[in-house]
Amino acid sequence: MIKYENMPGDGKFGEFGGVYVSETLIPALKELEKVFLASYRDPKFISEYGDIMRNYVGRPSPLYFARRLTEYCGGAQIWLKREDLNHTGAHKINNTVGQVLLAKRMGKRRLIAETGAGMHGVATATVAALFGMECEVFMGEEDIRRQSQNVDRMRFLGAKIAAVKSGTATLKDAMNEALRSWVARVEDTFYVIGTAAGPHPYPTMVREFQSVIGRELAVQCMENFSRYPDKIFACVGGGSNAIGIFAPFIGDPNVELVGVEAAGSGLETGMHAASLNGGSLGVLHGNKTFVLQDEFGQIKNTHSVSAGLDYPGVGPEHSFLKSTGGARYSFATDSEAVEAFLKLSSLEGIIPALESSHAIAGAMREARDMDKNKIVVVNLSGRGDKDMASVSEYLNSKK
Repeated sequence: MIKYENMPGDGKFGEFGGVYVSETLIPALKELEKVFLASYRDPKFISEYGDIMRNYVGRPSPLYFARRLTEYCGGAQIWLKREDLNHTGAHKINNTVGQVLLAKRMGKRRLIAETGAGMHGVATATVAALFGMECEVFMGEEDIRRQSQNVDRMRFLGAKIAAVKSGTATLKDAMNEALRSWVARVEDTFYVIGTAAGPHPYPTMVREFQSVIGRELAVQCMENFSRYPDKIFACVGGGSNAIGIFAPFIGDPNVELVGVEAAGSGLETGMHAASLNGGSLGVLHGNKTFVLQDEFGQIKNTHSVSAGLDYPGVGPEHSFLKSTGGARYSFATDSEAVEAFLKLSSLEGIIPALESSHAIAGAMREARDMDKNKIVVVNLSGRGDKDMASVSEYLNSKK
């Protein structure tokens, strides 16, 4: 199942990562690390995970040549890794399947999760239904408003929705409440974190489950081109889809890894969610990483048209890759993301998630200036059904 080896025992990626949580959670995290490391090397676990990936999730996801989008941009070939075709419509289920299998091994029957755009919540609720587990999803009231379709999906799947009213009522606040809930019921509850952030071992664990994307891509590229792509683009909020597709290519000098953050109304306005481009070193949700904070270390409010990228931090391995030059991190504004959303929809008949639209925007911008024999791959991390109302609202606001 998993080929990429980088399992830091102390949870550190250079100076980033670690375990910054209350003492109550330390035993639970140590137990999780122990079970994860044992399962990671257990052929039975790998076989069960792989079987669900193939027969339930529908992997491998296709690698698709976006011919008309390529012609429109006029430069490099643009290929899409179609995570939007997974069961539930996004990459999130790659990780929830793995974590819920761990929960089953640990004898935990109650799952909790945080969600922004709702796709991780849907994926957690889906796998909870599959295994007959109790599920509660924490979601900010603002995101509940923006993503009502996914809220309905979670409820139909049997999950309880905990509306979070504090702060900006978005992803950061949902994660705060989920962590508080976990502290209160740590004995019988498994916290399914959806992004490559949080305390160790979550960043490593999420990367390993999401690395199925990159491992498939490596095989598909050799089959299609007999080489790896020149650039790989992925959107970055917390960063799970990006670290998943990047993982097998980290350190390859012939493949440039490009993460695209949410620049919102523009970095200069302060109304954005670009922690790597506009943040500084701090601690958030149990790990040391780049965060958006003021001079007193208080977390700033964020803004993005995309609920799933509206987060003031980033996974610690992305911070490490930025600091070492292992990956490059650009950004796209709300307007650029919506334009990319509309272009892919009208040119390819594929409606992307607003999160993925940021990666498409970054790829379109750079592909134009590349030779036609160059190859660009975009991780199309999710489908855009959930974003119809948000895009319409955005376009109406510009009239």
